[in-house]
Amino acid sequence: MARSSSRSVDWGFPRWRAYGEASTEAATVRLCDRHGCTAKGDCPAPKSPNSPERWYFCQEHAGEYNRGWNYFEGLSAEEAAERERAETQTAEGYTESRHHQWAGPGDGSRSRDELRALDLLELEVDADFETVRMAWRRLAKSNHPDIRPGDAEAAARFLAIQAAYDVLKAAEDARNWKPV
Repeated sequence: MARSSSRSVDWGFPRWRAYGEASTEAATVRLCDRHGCTAKGDCPAPKSPNSPERWYFCQEHAGEYNRGWNYFEGLSAEEAAERERAETQTAEGYTESRHHQWAGPGDGSRSRDELRALDLLELEVDADFETVRMAWRRLAKSNHPDIRPGDAEAAARFLAIQAAYDVLKAAEDARNWKPV
């Protein structure tokens, strides 16, 4: 009488064991549904339009099947044109939806502080940093306390312009930072 072996095949090294349940059962493989093909059929294809039934082909025969597939088969010319129009329509009508307007201007790449700073420098939300630098220099020169001595309003504007430039400069440095 033969006794089954209680030894494992990993010789005491648990990391050599298979993951999950180790089984020596044969795995079921679905063959290609093309007549005469013995390759693995792992590419599903519909048997007919709007049908849940599927053929299972190998990659070679799936490509052959797709080359001969007529998506509009069985539809009248008007139905085919309507389906094509419905599937090729764009989402342009949804870009200015009401529920997106609460966020305000910008593409989401700038913070609220940056948008306020750009507004203070009289720039658009998509201005590049060179434009920011030129606007900062122009406004700082016109509001500088040395140019307009004794004007408290110009001094306050100058400080606000400087703070706006500092915010945009820090954001630009953070965007362009690369680890060494």
